Amino acid sequence: MMGMDNLRTLVIWFFLVSCMRTTTSSDSLGMAQYIRDGESLVSAGGSSELGFFSPGTSTSRYLGVWYRDTSGNPTVVWVANRERPLHNKSGVLQFNKMGILQLLDETNNTVWSSNISSKSWSNSIARILDSGNLVVTNGKNIYNSSFLWQSFDYPCDTLMPGMKIGWNFVTGQEKYVSSWKSEEDPAVGEYTIKIDPRGYPQIMVMKGSLISFRGGSWNGLYFTGSPSQNTQTFRSNFVLNGKEVYYEFEMLDTSIFTVLKEYPSGNGQYLVWTSQTRNKVQVTQVANQGGCERYAYCGSNAICIVDSNVAICKCLKGYIPNPKFPKSQNMSYWSNGCERKVALDCNNTNGFLRYTGIKLPDTSSSWYSETMNLQECQKFCLKNCSCSAYSSLDIRNGGSGCLIWFHNLTDIIQFTQGGQDLYLKVPSSELAANGHGNIKQKKVGIAVGVIIFGLITCVSIMIIHPGTRKIIYREKQMQEDIDLPAFNFSVLAKATEKFSSSNKLGEGGFGEVYKGTLTDGQELAIKRLSKKSGQGLEEFKTEVALIAKLQHRNLVKLLGFCIQGVEKILVYEYMPNKSLDYFISDEIRRKLLDWPKRFNIISGIARGLLYLHQDSRLRIIHRDLKTSNILLDANLNPKISDFGLARTFLGDQVEANTNRIAGTYGYMPPEYAVHGQFSMKSDVFSYGVIVLELLSGKKNREFSDPENYLNLLGHAWRLWTDDRPLELLDELLKGCTHSEVIRCIQVGLLCVQQRPEDRPDMLSVVLMLNGEKLLPKPKVPGFYIERGVTIEADTVLGNGTPFSANEISMTLLNAR
Repeated sequence: MMGMDNLRTLVIWFFLVSCMRTTTSSDSLGMAQYIRDGESLVSAGGSSELGFFSPGTSTSRYLGVWYRDTSGNPTVVWVANRERPLHNKSGVLQFNKMGILQLLDETNNTVWSSNISSKSWSNSIARILDSGNLVVTNGKNIYNSSFLWQSFDYPCDTLMPGMKIGWNFVTGQEKYVSSWKSEEDPAVGEYTIKIDPRGYPQIMVMKGSLISFRGGSWNGLYFTGSPSQNTQTFRSNFVLNGKEVYYEFEMLDTSIFTVLKEYPSGNGQYLVWTSQTRNKVQVTQVANQGGCERYAYCGSNAICIVDSNVAICKCLKGYIPNPKFPKSQNMSYWSNGCERKVALDCNNTNGFLRYTGIKLPDTSSSWYSETMNLQECQKFCLKNCSCSAYSSLDIRNGGSGCLIWFHNLTDIIQFTQGGQDLYLKVPSSELAANGHGNIKQKKVGIAVGVIIFGLITCVSIMIIHPGTRKIIYREKQMQEDIDLPAFNFSVLAKATEKFSSSNKLGEGGFGEVYKGTLTDGQELAIKRLSKKSGQGLEEFKTEVALIAKLQHRNLVKLLGFCIQGVEKILVYEYMPNKSLDYFISDEIRRKLLDWPKRFNIISGIARGLLYLHQDSRLRIIHRDLKTSNILLDANLNPKISDFGLARTFLGDQVEANTNRIAGTYGYMPPEYAVHGQFSMKSDVFSYGVIVLELLSGKKNREFSDPENYLNLLGHAWRLWTDDRPLELLDELLKGCTHSEVIRCIQVGLLCVQQRPEDRPDMLSVVLMLNGEKLLPKPKVPGFYIERGVTIEADTVLGNGTPFSANEISMTLLNAR
C-alpha cells in the first residue's frame, strides 16, 4: 500500500506536468512532445508565436503563426489548416513516427501535415523562428540552417523577409501569396501576388485569372511599377536562371521588421514593427489603388499620367485613339486603347522617340538578352519588323541588357519620380514632326552654332560693363579657391527635371532643396539659393568654404557647387530619411524613432557640435541649429547641415556681436535674439531645445500650456522642479531605461539655461551623455514664461511677445 508521503509526491508531480503542458515557453517541439489548443511555441526573441486562434468573430480554430506586438492584436502571417478549420478546441500538433509534423482533430484524423518525406526522421525538431518561419530540422543540430521542411515554402497572405515567391522550373512548383477569403476566413481568397514567368518575368497581383495590378519587370534595383520602394530599409533580391525565378527581400535595418500583406479587398500593405518595442505601424499601401495603377487602365499603346490625383490617358506618339470605338475616349473610357496613325515600313527609315520616367509595358510577350548593350538592342529592334519598343534590361551602372517588345504596348505609366527610359519605334515622319531631323544636319548646325556663340561671347567679354566683368572674375576666382567639383548648371537642371516641384525636398530661409539623380544613378541633394534671399555671394562662399574643410560622420558631406550667372547652388550627399523635423512632426513616422534611435541621434548631434566647436581646424558657430537642419541617413544617423549662417572664431575668441540677427525663433538663445551676442553657448542652447523636442515628441514653437502659459522649455522645467521629469516623455517612449532618459532630460535643461556661462560646453555634454561626468542641477531656462511671470524682462522680444512661432529662418536688421 502506498504511503501518504509517496501519494502526496505523486499528486504534486502530476500537477507540475500539467502546468508545463499549458505554459509552453520553448521555441522548439520534439518527437515525444505535442501542443494542444491553448498552448503555444514562442520564438527565442519573443517576436513570433505558433499556436491556435480564431479569426475575428469566427468560432473555427486554426493553427497559425503571428507576430506579437504591443497593440494586443497580433498579426497572423501564416496558417497551416487554412482550408480545413477545426470546429472545437481539441486540436493537437505533434510528430508521427515518421518524423512528419501533423495537426490532428478530436478523432485523431490528420487535418494538416508537413509531409516532408517518406523517410523516417526519428529525432525531428520543430522550431518557430523570430522571422515567423516554422521549421523542422534534424534534432542533432536544431540550429542548422538546412531545414527538412519550412513554412516559408508555403506562403499564405503575407510575404516575409527571407520568404520567396516564384517558380521552380525543375519541379514545376509555384510559390505565391494569396489573400484570405474574408477577415474571418483564412481560406484562399480572390487575390494573389505572384511572378508571371512568361516573356521577361514580372510581378503581378491577380484577381482570379485576371490581372488586377502589375508590379512590372525587374530592372536591377526595383520592379518598374514600384520605383518608390524604400531600398534603405530592406534589400530586394530577384533571381532568374534556367532552374528558377523568384523574388525575396531581406531587412537591412535590424531594428525594423517589415512584411507585405495582401488583404481580402485586394489591397497590399507594408506593415512595420520596431524590434525594440514591437510597435506596429501600417506605413504604405502598395497595390490596387485604382486609376493609373489599375492594369491596362488606358488600354494598349497609351500612357497614363497622374495630374492632380486625376488619371489622364494619352496615346503614344504616332498613335491615335482606336477608330473602331470613336466615342470611347470622349466618355473617358480608354480601355480600347490606341492604334498606329501610320503603319511601320519594314525598312531602316524608322527611328525612336525616348520616353523618360516610365513604368515599362507588360513584358509577358517580350524578348530579352542579358548580353546585348543598348546600341545593339536598338539595331535589333530596327531590323525586326514586329518590334515596337526597346529598353535597358538592367539600369545599374549606366544600363545593360536588352528588353524588346513586339506589337502592342500595354499598361504604361508616366511617373513623377523614378521610372526608366523607353525607346518607342516610330516612322520617320513622326520623328520629323517631333523635331528629330537628319543627324548629320543637326551636327553641322550645332557646330556652327557653337562657333558663332563662341565669337559672340568673346566680343561680349571685351565690351562688357566693368562691374559685370568684376562679378565674373570673382566667380571664377571662387571656383579656383575651393577644392571641390564645380557642377554645370545644365547637369543639375537635368538631374532635378528642371527643378521640378515633384523633386522638391524642402525649403529653408535661403532657398529650396531638390532631389537630383545623375545619369549614373547617383542621388544628390541640391540646394538652390533663392534670388530673393538675403544670402549673397559672401554667405554662399562662407558655406562652401566651411563645409569643404569639414570631415566628420555627423556632418553632412558637401559634394560640389555651382556658380553660373545669378545661380548659386550647393550639392550635398542625399539623405533618404530627410530631416529630424520630418519625423518629429509626423505621428506615424515618429513611431520609428524608438529610444535607442533617439539616444543615438542625441549623441550624434553632440559629437558633431563638439567637432565644430573644438576639434576642427576652425572654431565654428553654426547659429541656426534646429531639427530641420539635422538630416538623417539610411540608418537614421544624424548629420548637421546648412552652414549658411555659420561663423568662425579665431584663437581664443569665445564671443562676438552682430547687428544682423539671423536664425530661427524657438532655437535662438536670449542673449542672441535680444542683444545679438553669439558664442559656442548659442549652439549649446539650440542643441538643448532639440534634445527636449526629441524626448517629448513636441516642438518648442508649437507647444503651449494654456493653464500656465508655458512653452516647451518652461513645461520641462516645471516637471523637473516638481520631480515629475518622466511626464515630459513622448508616450511612445514609455518603458525605456529611466536612468538614461532622466540623464538626457537633465542635459537638455542644462543646455537651455538662461545665462550662457551656466550652460556646459559640448565636451561636457558628450561626457555627461556617456555617464562619465557628474551632472549639476539645472537652473531656470531661457524664455521661461508662465502666468503673470516673465523670467528676466530683457529676454522677451518687442512688445512683450515671448517668441515668434515662425518656422523659417529669419533676419532682423538693427539700426547702427
